[in-house]
Amino acid sequence: MVFSLAIRSALRASAPRAFAQVARPATLAMRMAQPAMVRNYSSHEETFEEFTVRFEKEFEEAYDLFEVQRVLNNCFSYDLVPAPSVLEKALQACRRVNDFPTAVRLFEGLKYKVENQSQYDEYLAELKPLREELGITLKEDLFTAEASH
Repeated sequence: MVFSLAIRSALRASAPRAFAQVARPATLAMRMAQPAMVRNYSSHEETFEEFTVRFEKEFEEAYDLFEVQRVLNNCFSYDLVPAPSVLEKALQACRRVNDFPTAVRLFEGLKYKVENQSQYDEYLAELKPLREELGITLKEDLFTAEASH
């Protein structure tokens, strides 16, 4: 008990001095003398090929469901339709984290992202072997199979 009182009193005695040394408010004159902090953003425009390589790598490195969905949201937030190779990596990532619903939603997002039905059909044809290999059913197929039973 005596020991804890001695430590508490020592901490109280040293705390105000340490705080006073660290927490000195900077005056306006001091702030004006320092250079302004400026964040320089790159003006580099990313090409479609760079975009594709970047997202393929991100999907390969996604290690859990949160990461897969985060990368997928980022990928679809751009004003372009991802290349089939990016979608292949995304589907493989969905399979790796064992998430069937996200794989199905990927195709829903793709349907809204493309300009017309023929582009969507081209993507479906390109990704059909992988879809069949992974056992991914489209939302349209899920509802037609359900209605026939």
